[in-house]
Amino acid sequence: MADMKKQGRKNRTNGRDFEVKVRHNLEGKGWIVCKWQNNVEFMPDTAGKLIPARRKYNPFTKFCSFGNGFPDFIAHREITNKPNNVSKMYEVMGIEVKSKGYLDKEEREKCEWILKNNIFSKILIASKGEKRGEIEFEEFKIK
Repeated sequence: MADMKKQGRKNRTNGRDFEVKVRHNLEGKGWIVCKWQNNVEFMPDTAGKLIPARRKYNPFTKFCSFGNGFPDFIAHREITNKPNNVSKMYEVMGIEVKSKGYLDKEEREKCEWILKNNIFSKILIASKGEKRGEIEFEEFKIK
């Protein structure tokens, strides 16, 4: 029988390590990457609202986690092929890191809301590839 405490600790560590790998991969490709500190909240009376992400406090470890926003990262870089009359243009996208690449129902709804309200031009789902150490990026599409 598996010890769930050890398994949960290992899963959180592996997830955090994979987030760091994705961040370094994007920075190597010329993107400026920051942790996204906002979240989408759905209330019964509104269609959705962008709010600051809440901090999570664990009373047993006395640890408060920051940066619990959705998606995990915001990335931007300057567009090189821009019209002549524009001095600078940037491409802005959100990145959600999932080791298996699957979003649950609530996360899919949040992605759709973010894209419909033009918060990001696109959202990429980063997942582990077939080969060891490989990272695959899949663009989220509204159905």
